[in-house]
Amino acid sequence: MFAVLAVLPGSPAQVILGTQATPSAVHALSAKLGLDQPLWERYARWVGGLVTGHLGRSYISGRPIAGQIGSALQVTGPLVGLGLVVGLAVALPLGVLGALRHRRPSGVAISAASQVGIAVPNFVAGILLIIVFAVALHLLPAGGFTPWAVAPVTAIRSLALPAVALGVVEGAILSRYVRSAVLDVLRSDYLRTARAKGLRPAQALWRHGLRNAAVPVVTVLGLEVAGLIVGAVVVENVFTLPGVGTLLLQSVQNRDLLTVEDIVMMIAGVVLVVNLLVDLSYHLLDPRIGARA
Repeated sequence: MFAVLAVLPGSPAQVILGTQATPSAVHALSAKLGLDQPLWERYARWVGGLVTGHLGRSYISGRPIAGQIGSALQVTGPLVGLGLVVGLAVALPLGVLGALRHRRPSGVAISAASQVGIAVPNFVAGILLIIVFAVALHLLPAGGFTPWAVAPVTAIRSLALPAVALGVVEGAILSRYVRSAVLDVLRSDYLRTARAKGLRPAQALWRHGLRNAAVPVVTVLGLEVAGLIVGAVVVENVFTLPGVGTLLLQSVQNRDLLTVEDIVMMIAGVVLVVNLLVDLSYHLLDPRIGARA
């Protein structure tokens, strides 16, 4: 990632000074920012800053990058969390119901609806939600964000539509995996035995199958967290939210390379931590996995 950003055309110093700046002025500012140093030295300094927690200062604004990311996380963190809650609220009941009724018209309708949801991009869902709930019904704001310290209720209202736009699409994707996992469990021998004892399919699934069905679903859920973060980048710009996604796109446009590097590393770290937690959760869901390990 560092190498790719380093070889991209364009200079942060040129962006800061403008197109009318002289080559000598651009060179002087590049030297001040440390951009004239060898790549290996810049890389070592950047990695050292990541290890020690000193993320540096923005080339464009001069502000500490850690503070900018911290402020942006106050928007992106709750947005991704709410989007995950919405996604699970959509995926779990629809996936289980689609599996239990997979041979009925209602099950086919659920599968068709999930396919439509998968095909709809996050930004299209966001625009549709704005048209309906903000423009037509005037129930929720169409964009912007009120800081939590000023008005928490208004902040939640500001995140409602973005969270739904983010979560519905991810929920449609996840519901396909829930349906597949539940179908595999319903076709297992121990579920057939439970049903032979007189339990209805839903009862047998609730008592004996849900934990086994949860293992592949949790695996996919860990992978989908990365999709939620990427989707948040787009959704934040649709709803003009001052989150990490907006900060990332602005930094790319301004060639603020150090800020871009820090944000990308933070996102990569979050994805790795989430997948580690997913791996650790396997033993809680199915103790046989820990025993085999």
